[in-house]
Amino acid sequence: MIFGQDRDELRGMFAEAWRKHRGGELMSTLEAQIANVIADHPEYHEDVTGDLGRDFPVEEGRSNPFLHMALHLGIREQVALDRPAGVRADAGSSHEAEHRLIDCLAETLWEAQGRGEAPQDAAFLDRLRQL
Repeated sequence: MIFGQDRDELRGMFAEAWRKHRGGELMSTLEAQIANVIADHPEYHEDVTGDLGRDFPVEEGRSNPFLHMALHLGIREQVALDRPAGVRADAGSSHEAEHRLIDCLAETLWEAQGRGEAPQDAAFLDRLRQL
């Protein structure tokens, strides 16, 4: 597992990767991947450099930037590993394509969580193929 369950630790990793990127410092492979995702989301730069303890309630009408960027990292890893098998063929290569995959992944995760079960690869791939 790349990330632990601790929200503050996860957000700290994002902030540190972005700080190193901006300072031209040497980064680990994971930090570079995180910095690339942050770079793709200028609308979240303030969130990564600001109050890391802030909540992002649904009532604000805004998605949680850390969750969104973590989903990008997850999708990129799934595509690179072609796991579940077939995801690479359905992936596409643009940022917009990643967003479509994220929507499918998020829906699959939400559905599984509601049932108290592990996410099903087949459900995720079915959603992708319906795009």
